[in-house]
Amino acid sequence: MNIFQSTITIPILIFLLTLFGYLGVPLWLWSVYVAAVLGVCQAPLWGWITFGIIALVFNIPQLRQRLVTAYIVKAIARLKLLPKISATEREAIEAGNVWVDGEFFSGKPNLQRLLNEPYPLIFSMLDKKIDVGDGEKHNNSELLTPNSEYAKRYPLGLNQIRSFLDNQVETVCQMATDWEIHVRQDLPPEVWDYLRQERFFGMMIPVEYGGLGFSNLAYSQVMNKLASRSFTHTATVGVTNSLGPAKLLLRYGTQAQKDYYLPRLARGEEIPCFALTEPNAGSDAGSIVSQGVVFKGEDGQLYLRLNWEKRYITLATIATLMGLAFRLRDPDNLLGKGEDVGITCALIHTDTPGVIINRRHDPMGVPFYNSPTIGKDVVVPIDQIIGGVEQAGQGWKMLMQSLAAGRGISFPATCTGIAKLVTRVTGAYARVRKQFGLNIGRFAGVEEPLARIGGLTYLMEAARLYTVAAVDRGEQPAVISAIAKYNFTELSRQIINDGMDIMGGAGICRGERNLLANIYSATPIPITVEGANILTRTMIIFGQGAIRSHPYVYREIDALNQNNIKAFDRFFWQHLGSIVRNFFRTVLLSLSRGYLARSPVSGTTAKYYRKLAWASASFAWLTDLALIRYGGSLKRQEKLTGRFADILSWMYLATATLRRFEAEGRNAEDLPLVNWSMQYAFARMQQGFEGILNNMPVPLFGIFASWWRFNPLGKMPADKLGSKIARIMQTPGTQRDRLTADIYLPTNPQEALGRLENAFLLAVKSESILKKIKSAIAQDKLPQGQPTALVRHALEAGIISLDEVELLTQAELARNDAIQVDSFTIEEYQKHSVVEPKLPKVLS
Repeated sequence: MNIFQSTITIPILIFLLTLFGYLGVPLWLWSVYVAAVLGVCQAPLWGWITFGIIALVFNIPQLRQRLVTAYIVKAIARLKLLPKISATEREAIEAGNVWVDGEFFSGKPNLQRLLNEPYPLIFSMLDKKIDVGDGEKHNNSELLTPNSEYAKRYPLGLNQIRSFLDNQVETVCQMATDWEIHVRQDLPPEVWDYLRQERFFGMMIPVEYGGLGFSNLAYSQVMNKLASRSFTHTATVGVTNSLGPAKLLLRYGTQAQKDYYLPRLARGEEIPCFALTEPNAGSDAGSIVSQGVVFKGEDGQLYLRLNWEKRYITLATIATLMGLAFRLRDPDNLLGKGEDVGITCALIHTDTPGVIINRRHDPMGVPFYNSPTIGKDVVVPIDQIIGGVEQAGQGWKMLMQSLAAGRGISFPATCTGIAKLVTRVTGAYARVRKQFGLNIGRFAGVEEPLARIGGLTYLMEAARLYTVAAVDRGEQPAVISAIAKYNFTELSRQIINDGMDIMGGAGICRGERNLLANIYSATPIPITVEGANILTRTMIIFGQGAIRSHPYVYREIDALNQNNIKAFDRFFWQHLGSIVRNFFRTVLLSLSRGYLARSPVSGTTAKYYRKLAWASASFAWLTDLALIRYGGSLKRQEKLTGRFADILSWMYLATATLRRFEAEGRNAEDLPLVNWSMQYAFARMQQGFEGILNNMPVPLFGIFASWWRFNPLGKMPADKLGSKIARIMQTPGTQRDRLTADIYLPTNPQEALGRLENAFLLAVKSESILKKIKSAIAQDKLPQGQPTALVRHALEAGIISLDEVELLTQAELARNDAIQVDSFTIEEYQKHSVVEPKLPKVLS
């Protein structure tokens, strides 16, 4: 080949190599490419023969399986490259299904599919054209019609949800303030009665059993609003509707069990709890030691003799019906399932002899019932097993599937409600509170935490609704639910911490005026529930996701366990091809900063979709390298798996944010919130990638790490963008209302939030008057001084009117009242600090 030919041909070959690698073409096309290279290079005969043999072996499955794959299988077994999965791990992995998490692990996400996922709209936007995931644009009023596809997806109907929020939930929020609940150390008896009367404990129980038959969306909305009033509300209502007897009965119970227990639970005649956690079995629920033994009674019937020691059980002290998880033994094989039957769930009436529920914990001073419970030789009939004898030994599967659903609904709703409250409170307080003659919201140091609060609240609401829509559609996304549980609880912790910093002394002095202290105390609680966050991040999100959500790993493991060489061969070579493809995609998308990827939308947000494709390719490629490097021991590399989990989490949260923006009609006024959220998300992904590249011992990773720092996926949002969000939070109007939609907003100006909101609105109205006075001072029409001290002079000089003086006076009085903090006499303080909690009167 002459110089001219090589000048033309070599670039073409390089281009084809890059194109084939980026597209991930099949093996036969790679073979054609290699043949072309050999032809261009004028390879000798022996080279063509060698190539022909290799091409035949790799392109004919039967030959490849015998001559190549069989030896690879032996090498994988010897080097322990794929993790072994125990029976309990398998049930955990198989709980639920793969949803959009599978797209991120593929390295080539279907961005249009992510954009087409359903997204429910709650806040009324009747003048907007809305995309709810069916490919059409609708007016919100159209979505509320009984025969619309949206109404079919949510059969309860948005009007019914709105009615319940505006009436029953509003009423229960009005009945007691968070401070009253704190001082009483319990919900008032009339609140307990109302919760029963209006079926709050049976929201998820179908109407035919006496419940409200709510969708997950409706339940999430209720929890979102209750959380903005009191954490005690959500802890009390949440456990009865998420993980508990009702949930398990609906899915696994016998018809007789459903017919008897569900109506009683719906009416609140039974107060349920679920006893799972033990002193030595917390996040590792598979280590349960509580035991039940099958025996035959004197009457010839089968019974269970149960012994347990549980802790952290919400509602246990006042429960009448306990769901219990325990290990079931059958020494005489009376059930025909062997001696060690396995983890089982049963229903225990708490008045059964041997059940002890007479103590309670004190979780951070938050007065919801949380208790230890002990069972000593408790005897119950065998038919108290949930689902009957057929479900004996199936408790682990039940728990994994139920936990996955609870993580994705209850926690996001509660944490988002808290985030919205903090957004509302801090935005108003920053406009009302003054230092050095200025609203503190105008200080750049205050704007920074305000921006985090507002931006993350927008993102959390997006992810809450994106997740709940999937669950209502029938998805059971175990990995996404773990992402939701971990990230919502951690983000709400960050938001409340920022809120406390802004409030300063007003945040730390407890009393009826303080809106944040009690939720600040409660913040660590959900972080420990249903799996400690540290383990959720390091073991479940990525540890489970890398197997369950990966397009090939679980299939390969399953094929190996079944000794199915044919199936393993197919998945293994597809997997290898995806590694090659993702390498090329990672390099090319990085070089082009994502612009080689196609975006399903145009405009400002298009770049974010391209960056998602870039992040996914890099994530998928590094995941496979980590699997190759560590094999079955990867799950023990928890610092690395935690960073992988962070990247996966922020890809999901970013996706939900983009979906919200599209669903709500691409409101231009929301772009500061969208841009801040997306930039923050990509900066967090960048942090995760750098951590992996700097700490995974793979050759040449130092070069990649340097390149990632030089060419970052994202950087933290600019200060100017954060200032825009801070202004949104401090400006009354529809945008602030949408950001904090559906929280409890008392209209009574004597309540803490009502007082603050009133002062906020008056402060905004009066600012134009103060500007007149300041302008007059600058023009020497008034003497130097604070504008509020020169009101009389301004009136006498004709600068402001009498009505404006009245408004300024009202605003100043309201402002001064709103910034006050509570104080107590010694006797008052001691009285409310040692108050004796009382049982609800219906249980006394």
